Amino acid sequence: MNTGLRITAFAAALTAAFGTAYGVGKGVGPTGTPERAEHSGHSARGGTPGRGGDGHGGHQEAAQASAPGGLQVSDAGYTLSLDTRQVGPGPAELRFSVKDRDGRNVTAYRTEHGKELHFIVASRDLTVYRHLHPVRAADGTWSTPVDLPAAGGYKAFADFTPAAAGAKGITLGADLSVPGPYAPAPMPPATGTAEVEGYRVALGGTLDPGKAGELRLTVSKDGKPVTDLEPYLGAYGHLVALRDGDLAYLHVHPNQGGPGPDVSFTATPPSPGTYRLFLDFQHEGKVRTAAFTVRAGGSPGATATADPGTASSAPAGEPGGHAH
Repeated sequence: MNTGLRITAFAAALTAAFGTAYGVGKGVGPTGTPERAEHSGHSARGGTPGRGGDGHGGHQEAAQASAPGGLQVSDAGYTLSLDTRQVGPGPAELRFSVKDRDGRNVTAYRTEHGKELHFIVASRDLTVYRHLHPVRAADGTWSTPVDLPAAGGYKAFADFTPAAAGAKGITLGADLSVPGPYAPAPMPPATGTAEVEGYRVALGGTLDPGKAGELRLTVSKDGKPVTDLEPYLGAYGHLVALRDGDLAYLHVHPNQGGPGPDVSFTATPPSPGTYRLFLDFQHEGKVRTAAFTVRAGGSPGATATADPGTASSAPAGEPGGHAH
């Protein structure tokens, strides 16, 4: 069905379209009626997993921010300050802070999706993706281990809501580099499924620029639907989308439903173009990431793909695609 899948972009490094058997841009498969929209660059919070809750329901804002999230290092009086601007390749530690308009470290945040701040690192060619969970010191300095495997340009995204009265969700982005010889990898082709450690994730929906729509991802293993997905960050699925070229960032959470096999999202792509989608899901104590290439507003033949090299997995709490 032609439900306009809406993926709102977030930042110059960190947001959509799909369907091999279904076709993308104009339809990726049968979907339901969109029930929620995500704020550009940051999602609304509150509730229970799979029921429009804990950050993916309630008062989700209907999307059109003046600019996609993550494209700016400073916004609304807050600045992402990277103490570590160059690392690796290999294991390293990132340190950073969020500063207010007076240059002071922010030390009070609202807890959203179980964390005060969500931190994403992605390569400029969108072949490396890390969803990290840094630790905040009392002085407002954040730190997290990271393992970036290859030289090149990267972008770091901080997704948070300050505790200050009236503050709204913000996604800031800053450049990060790994020195060494570098040649950008080509964008993986688009298909409608991703294979990750024996799991198959099928992507369905429609991606029309400027229109809200539903994206549905269906998880199976060994040919059988997975109906016991485990909550991860308060939800049965966690989605980040990045726009090719400027890495505009979109971070959304499920609309509703139980623990699988379907996880659905409502999103709005801000423009035509190619996006990379990164779906985190947890099963049997492990977080895995399925990666897709999608095109919003493309030809009916455009489809979504998984890239096995990018779709990393790691036990919850360990570095890799995810780290706490």
